[in-house]
Amino acid sequence: MEKSLAELERFQTQILERISKLELASSASLPQHSSSPIPTSTQNDAIGATEARLSAILRANGVKDFAFKRVPVDYYDWSLDDRRDFLGAASVHHLCKSIVLVNTQAQSSVVDCSDRNNSKYYVVVVQYTARFNAEAVKNFLYSLNEGKIAKKKFNLRLAPEETSVELTGFEHNGVTCVGMKTDIPVILDEAIQKLSPDFFWLGGGEIDLKLGIRTSEFINFVKPFIVSCSSA
Repeated sequence: MEKSLAELERFQTQILERISKLELASSASLPQHSSSPIPTSTQNDAIGATEARLSAILRANGVKDFAFKRVPVDYYDWSLDDRRDFLGAASVHHLCKSIVLVNTQAQSSVVDCSDRNNSKYYVVVVQYTARFNAEAVKNFLYSLNEGKIAKKKFNLRLAPEETSVELTGFEHNGVTCVGMKTDIPVILDEAIQKLSPDFFWLGGGEIDLKLGIRTSEFINFVKPFIVSCSSA
């Protein structure tokens, strides 16, 4: 009798395991949408080295109000409204990106980021809803150097993808200002500082990982130049 019960229990366990596997396979094949939450198992699997490393850096530098969120693979095919809803952002204007710029006309002696005021590279954080104004950054850097460097020596352009990856350690759509391989000076568009509430989203170190952070804490930690460098 006991042997029969043991065999029945083993048989039931095998059935439950098969059902569980079928459910996982079925959920993985379903299309993702902004209204569908990410399965807990996926979230747990996704919490890896990048998120752990960046979280540690943020906490070590006094940043307390931040959050990471994993997004589906088709996230960049969504409208800004859908992205806002999925992340729980206050508005589409709170969705931002970090782009690496290179000064193509820098003096021959300027080859790295050692001089914050006259760097070969800059990371600019702007809203997705805004149009970046490179001329405004050029004028800012010219004024920052008190006119001692000719304005023609500032010409900010989007850095090649391979250069961006080499400098930051992050791929396109994953670039963030936290934990970069190189200490690149950061320029924060003034429009972001003026957002209410003061909590915005940007890349989180991986293509499908986003970082939300309190603006005031971001500024205290990153210490960016705050420049009005975009238009609606």
